[in-house]
Amino acid sequence: MYHSKITGLGYYVPENIVTNDDLSKLMDTNDEWIQERTGIKERRHVNSLEDTTTSMGVKAAKIAIERSGLTTDDIDFVVFATLSPDYYFPGPGVLVQRDLGLKTVGALDIRNQCSGFVYGISVADQFIKTGMYKNVLVIGSEVHSRGLDMTTRGRGVSVIFGDGAGAAVLSRTEDATKGILSTHLHSEGQYAEELSLVAPGMGKRWVTDIIKDNDPNDESYYPYMNGQFVFKNAVVRFSEVIMEGLQTNNLQVSDINMLIPHQANLRISQFIQQKFKLNDDQVYNNIQKYGNTTAASIPIALTEAWEQGKIKEGDLVVLAAFGSGFTWGSVIIRW
Repeated sequence: MYHSKITGLGYYVPENIVTNDDLSKLMDTNDEWIQERTGIKERRHVNSLEDTTTSMGVKAAKIAIERSGLTTDDIDFVVFATLSPDYYFPGPGVLVQRDLGLKTVGALDIRNQCSGFVYGISVADQFIKTGMYKNVLVIGSEVHSRGLDMTTRGRGVSVIFGDGAGAAVLSRTEDATKGILSTHLHSEGQYAEELSLVAPGMGKRWVTDIIKDNDPNDESYYPYMNGQFVFKNAVVRFSEVIMEGLQTNNLQVSDINMLIPHQANLRISQFIQQKFKLNDDQVYNNIQKYGNTTAASIPIALTEAWEQGKIKEGDLVVLAAFGSGFTWGSVIIRW
């Protein structure tokens, strides 16, 4: 049986930085309030139609492909994870195939929100293990800022999210000791409405424009989150799925060299770090400067950690995510 390994990583974030002080001009909030509850200092927001979910994903993908030593002709399949597609349909996977000039390869869209990239890695890993594909491009990209309630009413959610994209190339290897060791996926739909968006906006027809023409008091166009309930479930599921991955591979918490958690809330990451007794060099967080970029958060953080030399050959790297659905998962990697 074949195995898969990450051969290239890349990310892209918009240039427009939105600080907590900037948000305080739009809603009743302040820097201290936001940092205390989320750990976030700033985030990136797109400020023109030039940056879309697809275009940011393409920019991240180009970097990842170049770093993999491959060309676009080598890509056999595309997996695109997002909750904010440019269009209601088709999904951004086919748009990436078009914009990168790929051969008429298959393209799959994944709608698992914060767990999207972990699910995407798992799907790519299975395709490679079966021998169906040799090089799979996995992208996580989000444009949140065009669909947030930027008023005091929406401050509990809107201060958290940012825009950005990350990408990875998974390639075939016959070395069973390196690469993706295992992936673990779960869902619990009974809590689907605790973190949800009932009536999404679409592409250039922003949510705010739709509301302006309809009922301005209709909150179903904006994300809803039962924050405390989500937090309580997240810390439990994060712990469970990390341990599941370690036990599957006969590993211990002490074997972890780098944990890349989904950047949902710094307090969640800190809770997991303390529970597992990991030091600061064993956990990578960048939510402070990017906010929660949902499906893009893990690939952005993974790329940054690798670029900074915090991940080295032979390291045990653990990816873990929890989010809307509820869905959660982990990926165990020997770098």
